[in-house]
Parts: sequence; structure tokens; C-alpha cells
Amino acid sequence: MIDPTPVPGSAAATDANIDIPLRVEGFKGTPEEIERQWYKEVYLGRGDTMAQLTWRALLMGMVLGGVLSLTNLYIGLKAGWGFGVAITACIVSYAVWTLFQRIGWAKTPMTILENNCMQSTASSAGYSTGSTLVSAYSAYFMINNQSLPIGLMLAWVFFLAVLGVTMAIPMKRQMINVEQLRFPTGIAAAETLRALYSKGQRAAQSARALTIGAIAAAVSQFWSDGLGLVSAKLAPFALSNLVQRFNLAVLGKAWITRTVAFVWDPVFIAAGVLMGLRPAASMLLGGTLCWAVFVPIMQARGVITGTTYRDIVQWTLWGGVACMVVSGLLSFFLQWRTIVRAFRGLGASLSGGAAKAKLSEMDAIEAPISWFLVAQILTLGVLAWLAKVSFNMPVWQTVVAVVLSFFLALVACRVSGETDTTPTGAMGKVTQLVFGGLSPGNMNVNLMSANITSSAALASADLLFDLKSGYLLGANPRKQFLAQFAGIFVGTVATVLAFKVMVPTAAVLGSDKFPAPAAQSWRAVAIALSHGFESLEPIKVWSLIIGAFLGFVLTLLPRWLPRHAKWIPSPAAVGLSWTFHWYYGFLFFIGATIGWVVERKRPALAELYNYPVASGIIAGGSLMGVFLIFWENIPPLLHQFFAGH
Repeated sequence: MIDPTPVPGSAAATDANIDIPLRVEGFKGTPEEIERQWYKEVYLGRGDTMAQLTWRALLMGMVLGGVLSLTNLYIGLKAGWGFGVAITACIVSYAVWTLFQRIGWAKTPMTILENNCMQSTASSAGYSTGSTLVSAYSAYFMINNQSLPIGLMLAWVFFLAVLGVTMAIPMKRQMINVEQLRFPTGIAAAETLRALYSKGQRAAQSARALTIGAIAAAVSQFWSDGLGLVSAKLAPFALSNLVQRFNLAVLGKAWITRTVAFVWDPVFIAAGVLMGLRPAASMLLGGTLCWAVFVPIMQARGVITGTTYRDIVQWTLWGGVACMVVSGLLSFFLQWRTIVRAFRGLGASLSGGAAKAKLSEMDAIEAPISWFLVAQILTLGVLAWLAKVSFNMPVWQTVVAVVLSFFLALVACRVSGETDTTPTGAMGKVTQLVFGGLSPGNMNVNLMSANITSSAALASADLLFDLKSGYLLGANPRKQFLAQFAGIFVGTVATVLAFKVMVPTAAVLGSDKFPAPAAQSWRAVAIALSHGFESLEPIKVWSLIIGAFLGFVLTLLPRWLPRHAKWIPSPAAVGLSWTFHWYYGFLFFIGATIGWVVERKRPALAELYNYPVASGIIAGGSLMGVFLIFWENIPPLLHQFFAGH
């Protein structure tokens, strides 16, 4: 399955195909017709002839992913979030390999699809494994004041990542091939790679637009967050501080704490261009109802007493989660024909002989459903044993957690495809709620069952983002899956060993050194549900009921009223807006509106520049953000890692 290293000139025949604009808008027809069109118009001439899964691509991805995983672990313990590494890895890999060629260390350039496989490996290593440690596991460490032995930690992190990556196999054909969900960061990664490798005049214009957008976003990001790193005297002039002073003067502290404020972040505006108007408008609508209507009313009545975002979101997320879960599961079951078609390939491959000959071209290059079944059974057995040994969790509860994880990962992937944001924390809260009823009082089971869900959801969505870029570029999805799987190994080892050094005792978590806000949130929910479902406040129960009803109705309305479907809010976007800041939805809406206006007024200009400019802004802003993170955190990280204090 590993491609040989390409010989000089082997990709020459595909150069013209690289310059063809990406089919972001997708194809029309039945599922079979859509897949056949993609196979003939995108895959042939690229994925069937170009080197992809090579040793040099895997090694480069492992090195970059291993380094970036340490930074994500550190930032996760500091601030409770992580950054995607796909675009960063693409650009760094291209630059490094170009340098290797110039100094004679490499004979041939990496093909665009090699770099695409490399990004999958780096993304898996750098992003999909560390989240397990900075959230539920850290909360477990804080509650019990003891860590697991390193062997059990390695096994737990590794098999959770395997569970999530393989869960994405049956989701890929439905969400990417058939429904053609956007997964905007995947589009941005594909546009970035295409710009790096382009040669034609039209592609060169797009590449220049991408470069200009990247430079502008990088300058903006540095002005916003980098001036204070240069000198404390420059901090008052930072764009973020200027905007904050404007918010205080115009809106006041009360609205700012509700996240109803203005921020400047071009990356989210650009993501709105790629996302489209319907989900962005839905997010703004839902966010406004949540943060500008529901929250002020609940605060006035004394129900919500906290004044920080983390205090308030503990009340708002329940309705949003219910909306996302019901709409996601209902959408899945309404597509039962695609589910049957996905498993049909398994039956044909197992029956052998003439049945194998009937497999379509797509069945031959997609990750087979048998991989999903084997991996799920294997990981279920291993996780059941690990949970029993480590957390005294009954086997039947692990089975429930894994089964629940598949459906919640499906919801998280759908939300990611529409909004570019993966609600892993929200999906974990669903599992915590379920196990608050199944195993009341057992905080360890509550945490680690939810850890299974959130880790599976994150790994699944991360793979689909990468598979989206591969789909647009004409990559072989089976080879890209294997590249993603390979990254799990180095990511697991790097993050677990680093965590052991950085967090020697539980006292470090929650301190000024590592506030661990994500772990604090998980710990708080586990404690709140320690007396069972009955401990949930009435307003949260009503939020769950209303959110579920809204998700049900908004999913069915487009089917009942197909002519008006574009005006019906997206339930995934509405639900997500109740779980994160209002101003992000506002930025998404600004970007989507700009993209829509340009498409209506200047369609030719939009076709040439909308996606490249937006992708460039995402790439430039992300790269500068990563650079600033390294600048600020690598010195203390290295001191922590090597000095141990």
C-alpha cells in the first residue's frame, strides 16, 4: 500500500489537473451518479497515477505532528483549546522539502498528494491524541489525585484515537461524497496545496490572491496578539486591546461577559466565506436568541449567577446539545439507503468470486467497511478491559459508551462539516448526562465514559477534514486513511510522555502554571451529576426538551418544504451557537455575507478569488497564530520539559 518514491518527472502529466479549479460546489444527481462524476472528473489522472502514501510523506508528517502535539498539549493545559495543524504542516513540509532539494538531500519534489497524505499524518499526531489528556483525563487526575501507570495511559490514548478514526469510515461516503458538506478548513487546506503547486495562469492568479490574503491576515494577527510579545509598552496599541476598549465604551461589561461584543479575527470571517450563508445566518440567529435574549432573562431572574463565559455556558449548552444531537441522528437515519449501500460492499467482498467483480470503482479505493467493523470490535474489547482495570468500569457500561460514541461522533462530524467547529465538549456532556443516570455517584465512570465520546468525535471529525481536502484534490481515500492512522502512534507517545513530565502531580492542574480550564469544566459536571439525573436544574431539563424539539422540526422542514429549504435555519448551526461565543457567529455571518454579495454581483470574480482569498486568510492567520504560540510558550515549555519544574 506504500507508494514507491516517485521518479523525476513522474507527476508531469498531472500538472494540468492540479491547475483545474477545485470542485467545491460538488456534483449533482443520485449518490451513484455523484460518485461516478467525481471518479471520472477528479480522481482519474490524479489519484490513480500520482504517488501519495510514501515513506517520506509519513516520516515528515510524524516529525511535524510530534512537534506540534507538544505545543497543543501545553496550550490545552494552559487555555483549554488546541489548534488544527493541517495547513501549518502543509506549508512547512513544502518549504522544508524544497530546501532539501536545493541542498541536494532530496532528488524529487513531493507530489501534491504526498503532501496531502503528510498533512493527514501530522494532523492525527498533532491534534487527535492530546485532547484526551487535557480534558477528561486531567479531571480524573484532579478528582483522584493519582495518575495511571504510563503503559495504561499509552493504551488508553492510542485506542481512543483508533476508535475515532475508524468510526469516520462509514460517515465519509455520506457526508463528503453524497451530501458534500463543506468542512471549510479542509477546503482551505486543499486550496493552499493547490496554490503551492500551481503553474497555469489562472491558477497563478488564485495563488497570488491566496498569498496576499495570507500576508494580510498574518499582519493583522501579529498586530492583534504579537505587539505585547515584542514589548509591554506596545501592548496598549494591540488591535485586540483597542477593540476591547471600544467594547467597554460602547457596550459595557455586562454585554461583554455575555460575549455579545465585537472582535477582530479575519480567520473566522474567511471561514464564513467557505461555510456559506445559510449555516452562518443560522448561527447568528441562534446565538442572538441565546446570548442576547435567553441569558439576560435568566440573569435578571437570578437563575444564572456567574459572570464569566465558562459560568454562563454551563446553562446554555444543554439546549444547543439537544438540538445538535436530535438533528444529527435524525439526518443519519433518514439516509438509511446510503447506510445499506455502505454495508453492501462488505457483503460483496466477503462473498468472493463474481460478487467481488461487481464492486464499483469507488469501493476499490474507499476504506472498506470491514476495517471499520474489525477495528470497532477490537477497540471495544481493549477499551472494556482498560476501563475495568483502570477505572473499575463494568464491561456493559463500556459497551454503552462506545455505541453512544458512534452516534455522537456522527453528530459532531455533521456539525463540523457545516460550521467548521467540532463540538467535542458538548458531545462529552451528553455522555456525562447519560451516565449520571446509569451510574449515579461514580464520577470516574462519568468522566471516562465521556472521554470515550469526546475523543472519538474529535478524531473522526479531524479525519473528515483531511479527507475533504483529499476529495477535492483527487486523492485515494484509502491511502489517506492509512496516513491518518499512522500518525496516531507518534502522537500517542509524544503527548503521554510529555504529559508525564509536565504534570508530575495533580496539584499542578488548576494552578497558575496549568489552569486546565477544560478539565475544570469536565470535573464540575461530573461533581454536579454525582447524585444522578435528578440533580439537573429544571431550566436545564426544559432546555433539553425544547432543543430536541427544535432539532427535530428544523431537520424535517426542508424535506416538507423543499422549495424554501434555503431559508430554513440549519439545526446544527443553531445548536452550536448555544455552546460558544456570540461574536464568532457574528464573524462567520460577516464572511458569508461578503462571499454571497460577491457571488451575486460579480460571479466571475467570485469563482476566481473567493475561495483562494478566504483560504489564504485562514492559512496566514493560523500560521501567525501558531508562530506567536511558539514564541510565547516554547521557552517555558522547554524549561518545564527539561528542568522538570
